[in-house]
Amino acid sequence: MSHKKEKEKEKDPVRVKDPEDEGKDKLPRTFYEEELAKLQIELVRLQEWIKYKGLRVVVLFEGRDAAGKGGAIKRITESLNPRVCNVVALGVPTEKEKTQWYFQRYVPHLPAAGQMVIFDRSWYNRAGVERVMGFCNEEDYWDFLRSCPNFENMLIRSGIILIKYWFSVSDKEQEKRFLQRIEDPTRRWKISPMDVKSRTKWVEYSKAKDDMFSYTDTKQSPWYVVEADDKRRARLNCISHLLSIIPYDDVPRETIVLPPLEKDKAYVRPPMGEQTFVPNKY
Repeated sequence: MSHKKEKEKEKDPVRVKDPEDEGKDKLPRTFYEEELAKLQIELVRLQEWIKYKGLRVVVLFEGRDAAGKGGAIKRITESLNPRVCNVVALGVPTEKEKTQWYFQRYVPHLPAAGQMVIFDRSWYNRAGVERVMGFCNEEDYWDFLRSCPNFENMLIRSGIILIKYWFSVSDKEQEKRFLQRIEDPTRRWKISPMDVKSRTKWVEYSKAKDDMFSYTDTKQSPWYVVEADDKRRARLNCISHLLSIIPYDDVPRETIVLPPLEKDKAYVRPPMGEQTFVPNKY
């Protein structure tokens, strides 16, 4: 390899090694980044509109393990104000929570006026992992399927805008992503023993998803399926759709004028040498 080519490779090592670039049909990185930047500006406008109008928005992200839900959520939120847009990812329920009404642990996280809450997995755990892995009994499972549409209709009638996304990924693509997580030390934390076990229950998860849709994909609260074998396309399609669901406009704002910097000649600051600084390693 020539010295020039080595230099070019060093400039963008991530671009060369990025597994998302593999495959002829993958969306080109340059186009993806340009479109994402445009959509993120629109997300900021949407955020300001939600705050200005006092809207309450709930967005659910569900789907197979390694379907790309987390990556999509990250791209949605990375330019937004966490006080307006909050991500909720609940862990395993406590012993106390297991004795409560099933939806009770989710209700405190619902948005107030001027807020959007994104659930990284939600109350649909009962129809998915709990059903397939046997973490709930038959009575609890069927009670959930019957109760869920009523619960969501209550939220909608209260004025909450409820949007549900299901990220769909093929078995081959899921396997590829699992292997990437196993081999990459920066992604290894993303794969758990539960994820590995889920590979042996692909058909059971498929049936659970189909049963869940038959009860909860309603006219009032439909599921929106995102084809997620190409992460870049999935992210752009999801964000674009989210922006189309909630009508928004520019918020009236006053012109910001920075005041002059305050100066006080009578105040003498302590010597810089008395402070402890982080070493300039880079």
